[in-house]
Amino acid sequence: MPKSINILQKVHLWTTALLLLVSGLPELQAQESQYEVVSQLDIVPAWPGHPVGFQLLTHQDKQFVAFYDQQRRMTVAARQLGKQKWQFVHLPENIVWDSHNYIAMTIDNEGLIHLSGNMHCVPLVYFRTKKPLDITTFERIPKMTGIHEKRCTYPHFFRGPQDELIFTYRDGKSGNGNQIYNVYNPQNRTWQPLLNTPLTDGQGKMNAYLYGPLLGPDGFYHLCWVWREHPDCATNHDLSYASSKDLIHWQNSRGEPVQLPMTLETAEIVDPVPSGGGIINGNNKIGFDSQDRVIITYHKNDSNGYTQIYNARLEQGKWRIYQLTNWQYRWNFQGGGSIPFEIRVKPVRLSHGQLTQGYYHKKYGSGTWILDEKTLKPIGKLNTPPPYPSDLSKVRSHIPGMQVNLRSDTGKSPESGMHYLIRWETLGPNRDLPRKGPIPEPTMLQLFKMKKK
Repeated sequence: MPKSINILQKVHLWTTALLLLVSGLPELQAQESQYEVVSQLDIVPAWPGHPVGFQLLTHQDKQFVAFYDQQRRMTVAARQLGKQKWQFVHLPENIVWDSHNYIAMTIDNEGLIHLSGNMHCVPLVYFRTKKPLDITTFERIPKMTGIHEKRCTYPHFFRGPQDELIFTYRDGKSGNGNQIYNVYNPQNRTWQPLLNTPLTDGQGKMNAYLYGPLLGPDGFYHLCWVWREHPDCATNHDLSYASSKDLIHWQNSRGEPVQLPMTLETAEIVDPVPSGGGIINGNNKIGFDSQDRVIITYHKNDSNGYTQIYNARLEQGKWRIYQLTNWQYRWNFQGGGSIPFEIRVKPVRLSHGQLTQGYYHKKYGSGTWILDEKTLKPIGKLNTPPPYPSDLSKVRSHIPGMQVNLRSDTGKSPESGMHYLIRWETLGPNRDLPRKGPIPEPTMLQLFKMKKK
């Protein structure tokens, strides 16, 4: 699979990608992992009250971690690779009880660090350093463009087709929002709208939860999403799709131009799953087969009311939908706020000439299927070792309800064969509501250096 896909698939895609929750999942099998721990380094105790996404970013010979400390302060830690000592900067933002308020961070071609986070339907929160790779020079930038910046959620930095730095976020709220894209001008260090309109618009009635844009092997950026009418997650509906060469001009699967902003009436519907039909934001993913055909993975309820995984593949300009599972279990999700996921899906991947797909199910466990490329049916299980030693996923705290959070490096280590991740423990999601009773003691945020076996 092309390098561009692998890089973009590691980047956060605004709903859940910044946070990997491993507590509550089946324990990893007692087999050799793909990586072994070379060393570990304590950073500082972190906020334990609820899970929220932190970020680790290695750049050249420096390493940066953005997180919330034990006092809930937005914090950035920095160190030089090979050194044990961390440098800390506290930014004037404090986390509340909202798991949406993750932190997104990137570094531009000048070496300036950009950071956004602690946003759930609030005015834009954006910081940038004045000097390259110097966290002591962070300053708050009160606006990017000054347009659609009063109700921001899900910040995400990524690179466009000309390596330009792009920032996207949702303007509005769940059930009433649109998606905004800005592009950075490094010459004068300013932002401007990438589009003269939002990319998607819920027209005051709904909002789109997007996966992507993902650069595919065909040179197009691919995007899929579900619409949602209400903060109640059960109201997700209508799996949709679009693609673009330049992130400005968009088209449907037949190559026909799509007018922006895309709405429920103008966007291409891949599968018209109704509200209450078992589809949810965060579980719609894009992959490709050996012929570079787009495959969208998602789940919905079957005719018996059970929740099943499906793959929709673009075949000769039309979407063909394949059911993968025949489980007898209904995930009856509903309500607002951050919820634990009982089913997780991963995109279809091409691995050593085989189509594979990872999954997790509360009742039926987890694994990686081998798919028949013609039928997209599982024909076997891939016996692959877990990426990390199983000890990393075991809860060390004695407090009931604690879980492990792992976050992989979104940068790249200059050390050949080395990989970094951060680990910390928190209580689980609580629908973004304050917890009653005492808060657990802060847990140590740790950095692990891993070596590929």
